Amino acid sequence: MGNLVYDQVHNSLEALLTGDLELARQVVGLDNKVDKLDVKIDKLCQRIFALTQPVATDLRLIMSALKMNNDLERLGDLAVNISEKIEGVSDYKEILSELHVDELANMADLIVKDVVNILHTRNTAFVKDIFTSASAIEVKVQAVSGRILDEMMHKTEVIIVATNLMIILTQIDRIAGYSTNIAESIVFIVEGKMIKHKKLFKERDAASEETAEEEL
Repeated sequence: MGNLVYDQVHNSLEALLTGDLELARQVVGLDNKVDKLDVKIDKLCQRIFALTQPVATDLRLIMSALKMNNDLERLGDLAVNISEKIEGVSDYKEILSELHVDELANMADLIVKDVVNILHTRNTAFVKDIFTSASAIEVKVQAVSGRILDEMMHKTEVIIVATNLMIILTQIDRIAGYSTNIAESIVFIVEGKMIKHKKLFKERDAASEETAEEEL
């Protein structure tokens, strides 16, 4: 499911930058397959709960699987949302480049690719990079959105394309958010620790600084 969702996100962002409407339609078409996997995984987890009553590590795995399943399905929906708005901006590629939307698209593509890779490897050493990337995406989305709103105030003729761009930017920001959710779940599976609101990373950094000071 992670691989399918990454394909959706990757293709939707590629279609956005290239104006490829056929590729955008393929993203929408793939959503049915992702939805079927969503239902299948959900039913499987419910069956395991009912029949085996998992505890400890197994319980963490099933709980996290349910949450990641929901987050992955939402990532697929966000890719579909982007694809459905591409036709409205496909004639304005120069604006996308001028606003650095291409950079944001590449960052969003990479964060999903990285989180799916961590989902396979369970290597939590790279989870902090996911949070760093998500924060960078959020900052850039806010900056670009501000520029778009300014253009809308001074040029009424750009309102339609600007509105579509604002929606797309919102979806990209949410892609980063759901990616961090999945990263949190992976840490919970592997380490049994909750890292919501990045608290764990702050504690780790503080501990590392104290250790470094003691060594000095």
